[in-house]
Amino acid sequence: MNESLGAIEIRALAEKLQLKPAKSLGQNFVIDGNICRKIVKLAEVSTQDHALEIGPGLGSLTVALLSQAKMVTAIEIDSRLATQLPLTMALHSEKANNLTVINADALDIETVPGSPTVLVANLPYNVSVPVLLRYLEKFPTLNSGVVMVQAEVADRLAAKPGTKDYGIPSVKAAWWSQMVNVGTVGRSVFWPAPNVDSKLVRFTRRATPGDEQLRLTVFSAVDAAFAQRRKMLRSALGSWLGSSAIAEAVLMKAGIDPTLRGEALEVEGFCAIARAKHEMGIGF
Repeated sequence: MNESLGAIEIRALAEKLQLKPAKSLGQNFVIDGNICRKIVKLAEVSTQDHALEIGPGLGSLTVALLSQAKMVTAIEIDSRLATQLPLTMALHSEKANNLTVINADALDIETVPGSPTVLVANLPYNVSVPVLLRYLEKFPTLNSGVVMVQAEVADRLAAKPGTKDYGIPSVKAAWWSQMVNVGTVGRSVFWPAPNVDSKLVRFTRRATPGDEQLRLTVFSAVDAAFAQRRKMLRSALGSWLGSSAIAEAVLMKAGIDPTLRGEALEVEGFCAIARAKHEMGIGF
């Protein structure tokens, strides 16, 4: 049994399904089995893991996951691909019975069978950040994972404070996890080849710095701070808190210099702002 799906197999499957990759769904199929095996290795998928894959497409990464994981749950929005995937795995994997396919929009999913422990996916470029943040929030059993995303998105997710790439995705992702760039992926491994470069990002879950109420306030503060990222925090947070004067008072209570910009703060800094806001009774 050939436990790999390369360019020939992927193109043959697409022809069989009369499938033309849809740009609206972010469909760029991986046609290189080596990169799929590399992703699974970087994710450190073990025989005890329940792997969660989003956007499996024609199954090249799914095959690699099935060879290592205890079980795989794949979420696919395209009904043709969702129907075909188990049939393809039956021909290319001895562990095809360990696969569960859910035909749904990944952004609509609230639960999946079992408790997934690792996320491994070639995320659709058009929704990569919303999907990743949603799954970090909804599935606390996801301890780690590796996702393939647009290079500039990867840089934002893994960015550190004070850098040009640091922004909303960086801070929000840091609420749940540590993000690290672990590799670059050439355009030639995709069909059709995208117009942008790709990178691999590995995340490792960490204890969240607070409860859900705090998270919601923190995320609101982050949105406000980066909506006007070149402004000082006392100005950028003014509309969110009611005025620049109130913003300055909250920042002072939080122990943060009001003349700093949002890009200077780690997630803990935004937590301090949120706690100060709550303690001062603002917005209640």
